[in-house]
Amino acid sequence: MNNNIAKELIDFISKATTPYHTVEEGKKLLLNNGFIELDVRDEWELKPGEAYYVAPYPTSLFAFRVGEDWMPGQNIRIGAAHTDTPGFRVKPNAEMASNGYLKLNTEVYGGPILNTWMDRPLSIAGRVATKSEDPFKPNMMYFDVKEPVITIPNLPIHINREVNKGVELNRQIDTIPLFSMEKEGLDKDNFFKNYVAKQLGIDAKDILDYDIYVYNAEEGLEIGLDKEFISGPRLDNLTSVLALLKAVINGRRREGINLIALYDNEEIGSRSKQGADSAVLNLLLKKVFRGLDAKEGDRLFDMAADSLLISVDVAHGLHPNRSDKFDPTNQTKLNEGVVIKIDSNQRYTFDTEAVAIVQQICEKSGVEYQKFVNRSDVGGGGTLGPIISSWLPMKTVDLGIPLLAMHSAREMMGVKDQLHLENMLKGFFEL
Repeated sequence: MNNNIAKELIDFISKATTPYHTVEEGKKLLLNNGFIELDVRDEWELKPGEAYYVAPYPTSLFAFRVGEDWMPGQNIRIGAAHTDTPGFRVKPNAEMASNGYLKLNTEVYGGPILNTWMDRPLSIAGRVATKSEDPFKPNMMYFDVKEPVITIPNLPIHINREVNKGVELNRQIDTIPLFSMEKEGLDKDNFFKNYVAKQLGIDAKDILDYDIYVYNAEEGLEIGLDKEFISGPRLDNLTSVLALLKAVINGRRREGINLIALYDNEEIGSRSKQGADSAVLNLLLKKVFRGLDAKEGDRLFDMAADSLLISVDVAHGLHPNRSDKFDPTNQTKLNEGVVIKIDSNQRYTFDTEAVAIVQQICEKSGVEYQKFVNRSDVGGGGTLGPIISSWLPMKTVDLGIPLLAMHSAREMMGVKDQLHLENMLKGFFEL
């Protein structure tokens, strides 16, 4: 069973190389399991017992199932995660030529551990806009090379003698990927745009803009004495995305509504139309309730009082070599279960009643769980819970699986933890 869980996650991550591709893979899973696609511009006519999804933006995805015995006034259970990953984005006019080398001008996205991206096989993927007859509707195309084409080389230690003492990388100089060498017949001023056009089978002159990311092209692997770990890219936060997709597909209850919200831009603060710090979920919920009962659209906040939101994002696992960086009594280890994240300053959202609910869901579902609190002199990262609950006030808990090397180009997790997370979220949606 654990082996199947690992292979399924690794396969999903290999396809979900950008937020665009993550949403596309999510839509395929939902369609294959009987979910009905909705258009955000339509008036919805929804039925109890049916399941639906909507992608209001190409990097965000919402899916929900209405209980067979749904009645006005019943509650809603929401699971949220994010589709984006720290890394690099290709700039416009990306072509850089110097000393016979052809490079891509990039900018850092989010907070990656920069030195982990050095000397790795990297690839590029994203979305391209091309000319159209209607200027308000450009043609949109997806793009993924699906093989390594670039790398960011380190300096040799003989030239950079202090590298093992810790050297700061300059984001405009040291992290620029190498793409090719200058050669006859290769336009050094347009080589990247021409390459993208060739991949898409279009004329480079038709490309208006693009949103293209650099990603780690290495495959995920099972490692460890008993293959109890997964080492791979984008575990933050595709572990949560896949677990929520499976939960909303498999977790069924006769009453109420189960919903998952997969947002973009969490790694840069969530302040975008497709991010959690927007009104998009509130607007979609009003459409859901109106689609079930014309009078229910205005009762959103009445229902919120009896509802629960789980923000699902990865947590810090206890480091095997640096336990001194962690709280002395609240330590979370790989393969020991789901992590409930607690922060008194509400960087992770929680209240005692909501935490107790989650603990009982875990216990009834046979799921192991742990609690994480930062060392008091170490600031932790933020996540979706505080942001969503400020827009939609309801009981909220932040949780996820523990990782080592979070925000590295290659992170590490425990296989059992993914199974625990999937079982916990299924219980959340069916108990």
